[in-house]
Amino acid sequence: MIQSRVGLGRRGENLAARELTRQGYEIVARNWRCEAGEVDIVVRKDGVWHFVEVRTRRGERFGTPEESLTPAKQARMVAVAEHYLAEHELGEVDWRLDLVAVEMDPGGRLMRVEMLENVVEGPL
Repeated sequence: MIQSRVGLGRRGENLAARELTRQGYEIVARNWRCEAGEVDIVVRKDGVWHFVEVRTRRGERFGTPEESLTPAKQARMVAVAEHYLAEHELGEVDWRLDLVAVEMDPGGRLMRVEMLENVVEGPL
């Protein structure tokens, strides 16, 4: 079970990276980790840094990718982005937290890959 979930997540991240590239985003990092957690993909476009969480779902049993972005996960996303900016000495740059929603049918066929910008409101 865990192996299939890890494989599903990896597939979703690869699909998300491909879609982001297609939309003109420059991929800067993938699976960047720090003490606060991990960011799936860091991209840049038009001078704005985007910290992207990829949420992949197969079937409807556990809800939509958007529904899985809990307040706790949102708080971790903020903390990780702040760590990234500090560690890379990026100073006062424009940045935001985004979500790429990936949905597949129960058989694993891709149904949707969608970039959702500014999914976390708050201290930004």
